[in-house]
Amino acid sequence: MVEVLSGQDLIDAGMAQGKWFGKALSAANAVLERGGSFEQALETARGFAPPPARTLHASDAVPFHMNIEAETPEEMANVEAVTHSMRELLRTPVVRAGAVMPDACPAGPIGTIPVGGVAVSEAIHPGMHSADICCSMAISTFPGVAPAALLDAVQAVTHFGPGGRPRGHQIRPPLGVVERIDANPFLRDMMSAAIEHFGTQGDGNHFAYVGTIKSSGETALVTHHGSRAPGARLYAKGMKIAETHRKLLSPETLPQNAWIPADTQEGEDYWDALQIIRDWTKANHALIHDLAAERLSAKVADRFWNEHNFVFRRSDGLFYHGKGATPAFDNWAGDATDLTLIPLNMAEPVLIVRGRNAPNGLGFSPHGAGRNFSRTQHRRMQAGRSDADIFAEETKGIDARFFYGVADISELPSAYKNASAVRRQIESYDLAEIVDEVQPYGCIMAGDWQANAPWRKKKQARS
Repeated sequence: MVEVLSGQDLIDAGMAQGKWFGKALSAANAVLERGGSFEQALETARGFAPPPARTLHASDAVPFHMNIEAETPEEMANVEAVTHSMRELLRTPVVRAGAVMPDACPAGPIGTIPVGGVAVSEAIHPGMHSADICCSMAISTFPGVAPAALLDAVQAVTHFGPGGRPRGHQIRPPLGVVERIDANPFLRDMMSAAIEHFGTQGDGNHFAYVGTIKSSGETALVTHHGSRAPGARLYAKGMKIAETHRKLLSPETLPQNAWIPADTQEGEDYWDALQIIRDWTKANHALIHDLAAERLSAKVADRFWNEHNFVFRRSDGLFYHGKGATPAFDNWAGDATDLTLIPLNMAEPVLIVRGRNAPNGLGFSPHGAGRNFSRTQHRRMQAGRSDADIFAEETKGIDARFFYGVADISELPSAYKNASAVRRQIESYDLAEIVDEVQPYGCIMAGDWQANAPWRKKKQARS
């Protein structure tokens, strides 16, 4: 009679019970059926055991670079919150280093990577690139085109707000991107969203900004948006898989810092999916710029772009996560130029910079001006003033538009950090060289799309 190995045998041999017992017992008993010894079967089973759980780093054991100064009481509170959160994040076992940028601000519970945060890790953390994967900037110049004409053209061809383009107005992404989406196990069920959301910009702080290049006077279009529904859905899938690994590899790690091991099939497929989403987003920027050019019968003279919500793998084999941080190291991507874009607010120039690859920035520079207040807190601070008065004062001298016709006060300049202070800190920490700027003419954002939403109108009608 062939001997059979049981779960109790594994426990008696000092193995911790878990879901892995099923596969372990199946393999071990196959060894016995082939005439192997009881010891050989146990050794085979032991090979299925998960690695020992990784414990958290000790507090302040991981290098952490601060590139931010507080100049007001509100900023002091902001910096304190950011610092606390980053120190908790840096206890994650696979994280090797961290940094914060001058525009840093909290973005969730303690331990969550802040906006303006950088984390270097052995693995991929979906929570550290966030749901707005590949949120990014793109610029095109339009010689001989008046800024007013370009702003009108962009408003006619772009799409802001929730959802995608309506049927009959949808545009398919480039064939190569479509084929790669269909081939990736994380993305192949997202084809409908990838088509519906192509040529859209979302809401919140995303924008289409028209201005003139300071050095040349040429008219330029700058767009800011991420990967829309396809990216958000990939993030959700990534977080679920990372959570499965967290429970097995490091239960002490905060759920928002869970990771996907890069050397697994899931890690390889997720990394590939990130690159596909990146290409979709880049093509999305280009589409909006090209549609504006087509409407004006104009030609684009120059174009470049960069992401600032992404993860990069560098030559040291580590993964550099930038949550609202602009790459500033050489050859950060195959299509990288030596220039990147840093917006400040709708009434300030967009900075054209050359990255410094500063060690204290871990190879990153800021992505914008950041916030010292939540949207709700900012609105409370405006109590006693009408939205019309706030809008008129803060957009004086620029053509500020909201796609849905209702101003979003939480996106006006006062909602953001002082632009001059951010510029000073970029230079004082040697994070980037400011080589040019796009001076503002006008800007389009989604606006308060919920103000006139059908569900709200029905509610008002009933009351």
